[in-house]
Amino acid sequence: MERHEEQRLIEDAATGCKDSAAALIRAHQRSLYAYLLRLSGKPDLAEDIAQEAFVRVLGNLHRFDNRFRFSTWLFTIARRLLVNAGQKMRPAYDTDAISGTPARPSDPGAPIADAESGLRARDELQRALLRVSAEQREVLVLFHQLDWPIALIAEQLQMPEGTVKSHLHRGRRRLRDLLESSTSIDPSLTGRRETR
Repeated sequence: MERHEEQRLIEDAATGCKDSAAALIRAHQRSLYAYLLRLSGKPDLAEDIAQEAFVRVLGNLHRFDNRFRFSTWLFTIARRLLVNAGQKMRPAYDTDAISGTPARPSDPGAPIADAESGLRARDELQRALLRVSAEQREVLVLFHQLDWPIALIAEQLQMPEGTVKSHLHRGRRRLRDLLESSTSIDPSLTGRRETR
């Protein structure tokens, strides 16, 4: 969504337009849920926090400062709600919800073994992700899953870009170490470059 279009939706939603509010939710719902799910590992908690974040955001649109990105504001509120929930970040694994894709292959001719291998790999990746520090996990999720640039992550987490890069590097290394001990996932999956 273009920024000017998003700004128009925010202004309309602030005046009570339900269609504009629904459009804002649709535009950010999937990425917010995925972000919260990767941080918590709990689908129910991620869904509850995402809903609460949207309620808070939509109730306070008049406070939004349009010099900043709407997604940054939304993710900050959601992150604070997650922290306030006081969860211990121990996962209740649901690999279908984590990946956002169905467990069964969409091609009926695909071998069941490939599907099961993919599920195991996602499950192992989530387990490994939950074993890195909270800061590293959040940087990894924002960078790799949501494709946020380093500068935006630094702004979101209120830390210098160099610190974000350090968390990204150390988090990748920790993930690699954890995944190398596993036989069903390729550790090179964590090796995207951070030159954006």
